[in-house]
Amino acid sequence: MTVAVSTPKGGSWLTEDVGHDDIFTPERFSEEHRLIAQTADEFFDAEVLPNVERMESKDWAFVRELLQHCGALGLLGADVPESLGGVHLDKVSSILISERVSRNASFGTSFGAQTHLATLSILLFGTEEQKRTYVPRLVSGQLLGAYALSESGAGSDPLSGKARADGQADGSFVLNGEKMWISNGGFADVITVFAKVDGEHFTAFIVERAWPGVSSGKEEHKLGILGSSTTSIILQDVCVPAGSVLGEIGKGHRVAFNVLNYGRLKLGASCTGGGIAVIGEAARYAATRHQFGQAIANFGAIKHKIGEMTVATYGVESLLYRTGGLLDGYVSEHSQGPDDVAAMLGAGEEYAIEASIAKVAGTEMADFVIDEDIQIHGGNGFVKDYPPERHYRDARVNRIFEGTNEINRLLIPGMLMRRAVKGGLPIIQAAKKLQDELMSPPQLPGRGSGSAGALAEEVEMVRGFKKAAVALLGLTMQRFGEKAADEQEVMMFIADVLIDVYQAESAVLRAQQAVAAGLPTSALHQDAARVFVHDAAGRVEVNARMALAGVAEGDMLRTHLAALRRLLKSTPLNTIPLRRRLADATVAKGAYLFR
Repeated sequence: MTVAVSTPKGGSWLTEDVGHDDIFTPERFSEEHRLIAQTADEFFDAEVLPNVERMESKDWAFVRELLQHCGALGLLGADVPESLGGVHLDKVSSILISERVSRNASFGTSFGAQTHLATLSILLFGTEEQKRTYVPRLVSGQLLGAYALSESGAGSDPLSGKARADGQADGSFVLNGEKMWISNGGFADVITVFAKVDGEHFTAFIVERAWPGVSSGKEEHKLGILGSSTTSIILQDVCVPAGSVLGEIGKGHRVAFNVLNYGRLKLGASCTGGGIAVIGEAARYAATRHQFGQAIANFGAIKHKIGEMTVATYGVESLLYRTGGLLDGYVSEHSQGPDDVAAMLGAGEEYAIEASIAKVAGTEMADFVIDEDIQIHGGNGFVKDYPPERHYRDARVNRIFEGTNEINRLLIPGMLMRRAVKGGLPIIQAAKKLQDELMSPPQLPGRGSGSAGALAEEVEMVRGFKKAAVALLGLTMQRFGEKAADEQEVMMFIADVLIDVYQAESAVLRAQQAVAAGLPTSALHQDAARVFVHDAAGRVEVNARMALAGVAEGDMLRTHLAALRRLLKSTPLNTIPLRRRLADATVAKGAYLFR
């Protein structure tokens, strides 16, 4: 199953206009997508949700059973060709599965380590023999996997790890070291381990738990995700055959970073699923909780919260499935057949920027939505008798998983700048064109100028956001050159602008698509998109001003700030009635509106 979408370059949305017909949205789910989501939902509701306490009691045998049941349903093999035991679904389906089965963060962690990390590392980089040996059994759940990258002194900088793989005369290796914070570490059968060959060449290996010298440390006492296993993996003189090298010696970074591209996107999906579930939970509670003689859902302060929770989730959901459509379009265009994983690898590399955006936006949306859920529950949200307390603890690790949000914020503009310098994206040309535009006198709008149709004002605002981002990238490259990456504060301000650009445009395009399709919910789509864009306008201006202050000073800074005001010029909108409509519809439905 494939999704017919165009395949623009990753990051090209920054300098190109995109039409609403050009993106994939949840409203375009096929019947097959809906059946897959139903299967995942039924499994979660029947098998995972009633057994959360059992998982949190560290019953790893039961967690193994759950993962094996996932395997029997085909949920572990969405990304895997049928020839290797998978079900070879499109990336939209794979995202849907991650979203639905991860509504409990503990199980989502175990599931993600199995599918997004352990299985994909071997699928994308393994030899044919390695894939035949391990992938079918990982897909069925017969083998459970883990991914051992981090060390106590090498978290955000994994290439500085100390684990060693000393080469032997017969071509084998002896591994020594300790890997930290390994999900599924207490029960995984096969582990992707990163170590330096002869202390120098960062390399990935496939290591089996049954081999002498492989052991797990104690279970970590964690703040959250108590129903997932997190241990160290200890390697003591582990003899590893030459055939267990994964990829090439010295190229372990390719394995690590490419697998993380998909891991980041799937983490965004997990957070989206969690956010959607929490909105329903908050809406149902607000409808039944009475204070001052009426349901708290009737109060404007609570309406604001539920409306804003819906808007935040709408933005992430829109960018998430837009990115899934891009991946599918790339794979469809480049694939040489059902067993060709090179196209999947290429797609992950092409849309690495979008994956990092999904990770940052998704994890921070989940934190916001869950925090508001606790506030709506009041004192009840702070005690273990109610679900929000668990959600709150479980969500905190997401901003650390798959590369911290700080690392991903540095990656987003950094990757755009590198692609611009190499000629892969016309950002430098766009910045020069924009500079000429800003140096010319402002022109009064002529008849027929600007956008027309649904959300015309918001379309123009998003164009202004894009131009502001282009200007910031161009000025930063001009000011700092190759040392731009060292200006981390500036880079993170720019990243926040870029995250808002991609979300805002995705939300507007989705709402326009809903209007064009005549959906009954199209007015609510427009409300959500309008609130998102007008909320984003304030954030974009603040972050752009902070970035400019780090790039220029004096008269030059004042000139740039004046140009910024031209780019971000808009009329404030009273978003209160829009949020109220979203909140009232959410409470009436007792669930997130757009599913």
